[in-house]
Amino acid sequence: MPPRPASSSEDRPQPGRSLAVCALIGLAVMAAVDEIVFHQILHWHHFYDRSALGIGLLSDGLLHTFELLALVAGFFGFADLRRRNALVAAHGWAGFFLGLGAFQLFDGIVDHKLLRLHQIRYGVDVTPYDWAWNSVGVILLALGIAQTVRAERSARNRPASV
Repeated sequence: MPPRPASSSEDRPQPGRSLAVCALIGLAVMAAVDEIVFHQILHWHHFYDRSALGIGLLSDGLLHTFELLALVAGFFGFADLRRRNALVAAHGWAGFFLGLGAFQLFDGIVDHKLLRLHQIRYGVDVTPYDWAWNSVGVILLALGIAQTVRAERSARNRPASV
C-alpha cells in the first residue's frame, strides 16, 4: 500500500462515524452483558424461551454470534478511525452510551413485551424487573443523548483548523 500524503481528507475528524462505530460497540457490549450474566450465569432466560431447551440454547448461540460479529466490526471501525486520526472521542463516548441504552430498551420493550421472546425472569412478578431493566436503558440512552448534545456544542464552538 503506498504511503498517504502528510495531510489528506482522511485525517479530518469524523464525529458521525465516531458516534456510529462506538454505538455498534456499545450495542454489542450490552448484548454480551445480557447474554453472559442473565443467560449463562444466572440462568434466568434464553434469548428464545418459547420452545424446547435446545432451541433456547441455539438462540443464545446466535445472539452470542451476533454480539461477537458486532464487536469485531465495531473494533475494526474504531481502529480505522484511530489510524486516520479521525476519531472524535466525545462523539465516540456518546455513541457507546447510545448503543448500550438502545440495546437495553429494544430488548426490554420489543423482545420482552411486544414479541414475548423471553421474560427477564420466570416464576416471579416481573414488574420490578421490567421497570429496573427499562429504567437502566432509559438512563443509558439519556446519557448518550446528553453526551451527543455536549459533543455537538463543543464541536460548533471549536475554531476551525487551518
